[in-house]
Amino acid sequence: MPRNTKFCYTCDSDEPHRPLTGREKTWLKERTSLRHVGGFFMCTAPNCRNVRGGFNKRPFDPVIRIPLPD
Repeated sequence: MPRNTKFCYTCDSDEPHRPLTGREKTWLKERTSLRHVGGFFMCTAPNCRNVRGGFNKRPFDPVIRIPLPD
């Protein structure tokens, strides 16, 4: 399995993920009130954008999806 492939809970399969950008980290901090969001990744499958932690497949209930950039 490639290094950037992780299990996506919403896709129910292994999908490519990438680290969050600076804007996405800021948005997630405001949305969740977490202080450290550097360990989160976003699913890059079409129409998904689900957020997961490095070792936690489903850190948020309900799931959080990063909004599309403006």
